[in-house]
Amino acid sequence: MKTAIDFALVLVTAPDSKTARALAKAALATKLIACANLIPKIESHYWWQGKMESGMEVLLLLKTQKSKLAALEKLVLARHPYDTPEFLVLPLAAGNQKYLAWLAASCRQTN
Repeated sequence: MKTAIDFALVLVTAPDSKTARALAKAALATKLIACANLIPKIESHYWWQGKMESGMEVLLLLKTQKSKLAALEKLVLARHPYDTPEFLVLPLAAGNQKYLAWLAASCRQTN
């Protein structure tokens, strides 16, 4: 049985809902994630190319297994419109066993 340390939460920001949905759909279709939560209308403030910038974005919360992280990052980088997309990995310290089992089953390749 997998434990929480086998999983991760990945943060990715996107410029709009259309892009966020496309990233989520591609990651789900390839079984790289079990679930994507899209949080619209976040206001981001950041440094970019020496200037302070701000804008509205969509935050994706991607739930996955650590073993899928490299492939997930490759997919996000290939399909994301930003030059330097956010891809931050947060390890899990604990989680409900039934939910973790569902995560593992949902990320399992069926081929």
